Amino acid sequence: MGKLRQTALILGEGPTEFFYFKSLCDVFKRLTIKPDYPKHTNIKELEAKIAEGVAMGYNHIFCIIDMDTKDKEPERSQYQKLKTKYAKTIDKPKKGIYCEVKFFETHRCTELFFLYYFRYTSRPYDDQELLLKELNQCVEFRKTIEFFIKTKGLHNYFERNGGSLEKAMGNAKQSMEEKQKSGRDYTYSELGRLMLELKNMVVM
Repeated sequence: MGKLRQTALILGEGPTEFFYFKSLCDVFKRLTIKPDYPKHTNIKELEAKIAEGVAMGYNHIFCIIDMDTKDKEPERSQYQKLKTKYAKTIDKPKKGIYCEVKFFETHRCTELFFLYYFRYTSRPYDDQELLLKELNQCVEFRKTIEFFIKTKGLHNYFERNGGSLEKAMGNAKQSMEEKQKSGRDYTYSELGRLMLELKNMVVM
């Protein structure tokens, strides 16, 4: 399909990210956002999806990464290898391909960014269930496709219930600043930085 202008393929690791980024299409109206996810949540499948996106002519591929599944080997090494592979921009003018692949990490998982819509936390979570329990104190949240459909758009659902994307971005930024200062390797999200990239792409 050749090179497109300002198109972003967003690759999450499952339906949560797919439905969330689909709900952001209204926020970034002038941008072509296509959320997608591999059938199986492993690095090999993610790599295949990236290659597919490059071949289709997307000029931005953003990978949303849950770090709780990258804590152990062999996933950790496979993930680092994938990041290294796509560290440089892919530039093949003869094929009409120019693509930046970037990775945005959250520990434990994307749901932390959802919690950041409502409030800040830096406490460690031993498992995902504890994080989901805390999110449910702010807003009802179920990790099922039925629930995602019922909300009629996760982003708007969070904002209707008192959350804010701006607040989530601010909280995510704070988590990254604290991570850098203290060197902690838990409870942080780079998704605020991704939102800024999307905003900048809209005004380009």
